[in-house]
Amino acid sequence: MSTVSLLGSDIKKSKSRDNGDTLQDELTSMIEENKVLLFMKGNRLMPQCGFSAHVIGLLEQHQANYVTFDILQDTEVRQGLKEFSNWPTYPQLYVGGKFIGGCDIVNELEEDGELADVLNG
Repeated sequence: MSTVSLLGSDIKKSKSRDNGDTLQDELTSMIEENKVLLFMKGNRLMPQCGFSAHVIGLLEQHQANYVTFDILQDTEVRQGLKEFSNWPTYPQLYVGGKFIGGCDIVNELEEDGELADVLNG
């Protein structure tokens, strides 16, 4: 049985669109302000899909300090991020301002022994 730590936090609600920013501005800001950011279904304590749960498990295994954003709570982000990243599925992991990929890519990085380097990059 694994335990989930609270290293990091969850982004509850976007604020920049309330201030007149575009969705693209908001996404860029969230990604740049958080070294490791996972856009996922649900949150770190209650993932709402197996793929999100798997990536959370890998991040926890590496004791990564990460932030999550629940795309189920914001339809605009859920739809707009697909275009922003040119990636159709969730979860989506960003590290150091760069899109890393979804569950399959993160899993490949882990299998190849490269995920720790990516997260610590």
